[in-house]
Amino acid sequence: MSNVTMQDVAERASVSVATVSRVLNGSDKVADETRDRVLQACQVLDYNLHLAAQRLRLGRTNTICVLLPFLTLPSIVERLRGVQEALLNSQYDLIPFSVGSPETRDFRLHDLSNKSRADGLLIISMPINAQQAERLQSNQMPVVLIDSDHPEFNRVNVDDKKGGRMATQHLLSLGHKKIAFISSFIENPLQFSSTKNRYEGYCDALRGADIKIDPRYQVEGHHGRKEAEEMALNLLQIDDPPSAIFASSDTKAVGVLNAARQLGLRVPEQLSVIGYDNIRDAEYLNLSTIQQPLYQAGRVGGKKLIELIKNPLHDPEEIILPVELVVRGTTAPPTE
Repeated sequence: MSNVTMQDVAERASVSVATVSRVLNGSDKVADETRDRVLQACQVLDYNLHLAAQRLRLGRTNTICVLLPFLTLPSIVERLRGVQEALLNSQYDLIPFSVGSPETRDFRLHDLSNKSRADGLLIISMPINAQQAERLQSNQMPVVLIDSDHPEFNRVNVDDKKGGRMATQHLLSLGHKKIAFISSFIENPLQFSSTKNRYEGYCDALRGADIKIDPRYQVEGHHGRKEAEEMALNLLQIDDPPSAIFASSDTKAVGVLNAARQLGLRVPEQLSVIGYDNIRDAEYLNLSTIQQPLYQAGRVGGKKLIELIKNPLHDPEEIILPVELVVRGTTAPPTE
């Protein structure tokens, strides 16, 4: 059977492409019955035979790998959905690799820089160092970065500093002066830069309004809604608490809303809350937020990588996608 893809195997086995990928990569996190279905589908479709023959004949894998952190994060999932859309009608199978530590990231980068593993590599929300960049380039691996920056590679980004400034300026325009910032750790082992850039935008906006940056109003901690809820509970019970909170992601904003509810604070009458990302839950919760084009970033990055595989001589370029303020029902002028 010609042109068999991982998507064909997934459809025949009634599973996701990610599940097929886990089975073929030897993961033990797949039920035995599911693994049997996937392997049977591969056998019926001659998938492994087809893939091996194609590699020998064409000198390529027909595979694109994606290296990303924390696959459970909504912003990462949305970007990955965009990548899948870009590859939908191509001959490329998509294999995601989720990493949660610098050691795993470095191992995967070293492994995936080999062209016998993939025809191209997408790296989402993780920086690469000079040594890793040199290895990728010396192996002539086509690479596109999403939500990451390196001048030697094609990349798709948003201006997070501008987004942080826009969120804070919105609260300032409503009359708030006591504005807090809740985020993940600004300095972190995987060296994510987006949180730091949003915080810098927050600081820029306060300085532009001649408002002193109060260290009590800057709170950081681990990823997650529950962690943000705990941070907000503590923050909102200090002396002279903030009248508004800028959460560095919509997930954290949900935690802030839960904390306000526990404390009996009315939003937005007694506390304004703005998030970042505009994930699906934001509209449902009527949450004011900064929209960044997560799905579009994945789709643009995927298409750019396919172009790069076909024509690797393109000079690296950075594509900056716009951010947008979305005003909904969780922000209003302060009551005092």
